[in-house]
Amino acid sequence: MASPAETRIDAVLVGTVDAAPGSAAVAAGARLAVRHADLLEVYDTGAFLRGGAAPRCAVEVPPGADGTPLADGAVLAGPTCVRAVDGAGSVRWEVPHPTWHGGPPHPQAPDAPAVSPDGTLVSAVVPALAEPTGNGTRQRDTPDGPRYGRDVLLLLDAATGRIRAARPVNSRASVVTQRWHPDGSLLALSCWTAWYSWSTWWIEPRRDGLHIRGGTRMREVIGFVPGSARALTLRRAERLAPKDDRDELAAHDITTDEPVAVYDLAALAGRRAGPLDVRRGHNEMFEEAHLLDGRHVLVTARARPGGDGGEAPRHWLCNAATLRPVGQLRYPVPVGRVTPLGDGTWLTGGPHGFHHWALS
Repeated sequence: MASPAETRIDAVLVGTVDAAPGSAAVAAGARLAVRHADLLEVYDTGAFLRGGAAPRCAVEVPPGADGTPLADGAVLAGPTCVRAVDGAGSVRWEVPHPTWHGGPPHPQAPDAPAVSPDGTLVSAVVPALAEPTGNGTRQRDTPDGPRYGRDVLLLLDAATGRIRAARPVNSRASVVTQRWHPDGSLLALSCWTAWYSWSTWWIEPRRDGLHIRGGTRMREVIGFVPGSARALTLRRAERLAPKDDRDELAAHDITTDEPVAVYDLAALAGRRAGPLDVRRGHNEMFEEAHLLDGRHVLVTARARPGGDGGEAPRHWLCNAATLRPVGQLRYPVPVGRVTPLGDGTWLTGGPHGFHHWALS
């Protein structure tokens, strides 16, 4: 008898949207952000999925920056500032900060800011310089450059850019992931620091500042399960801890530091549960996990670099409550990167646009 991970589930093609190659992300206010190279286009999600829609606005993204939509424009995280622009690209407000570590000639913000579900707040991680008498680190490629201290999480007013709250976090991040709870009461922040992997915190914005409710290590946040206080995270085998290198999906109660449920993803790929041993032919790496809705998680994997590259990426559907697999998705056409739309459907990118999928 086939295991649940081997059960085939047909993905239903809802529609196709012709567009230039790019990436998509859901934004507050039922909007969709589509990134094409140095251009960020903002659409009403429904109109985009029907095809042929013109963007509400198109904002140029400078080198080293990334952005997400606001109600009437976009907010950009760049190498030296966080900046809001209107639909015509004019600057509405700007919050400067030290140049992102990584140094010239290519400093780069680690991720776009995140806008709260009601569109009134912007959260952004920025670098900070070390105190003159304190500890800090320099980048290896700029040994005479500034010393950096801990990064700082800023909570900004979306309309004015006023700093509503600021809190140092224990990272010097190269990658940042932020996820707001659907009701806006919590923010999950994950920062990846070289040689230290991921650090993740559950943060509650209050009138008196940003309060950390809990957190976890070596796991990146996926998102909050709608209608609950549970957050899901993904751990990837990074070869940082050879005796404990594993791929895991985990569920967390935000009031505790340890996961309340864990599923070893080795079982999806037909491996024995436990630490990963790449030398024994375990050539599949888990890339991402996406909450499709309150019931389903989509997990993606592809061949590791250096493999034969002949196998297509694989997608599994897992139960959001138990984390256990429901089955492996089967598509009628090749698929690319996944963008969940939050209603149980999702997009995949391709060379000629996007495919819109649903469960049968």
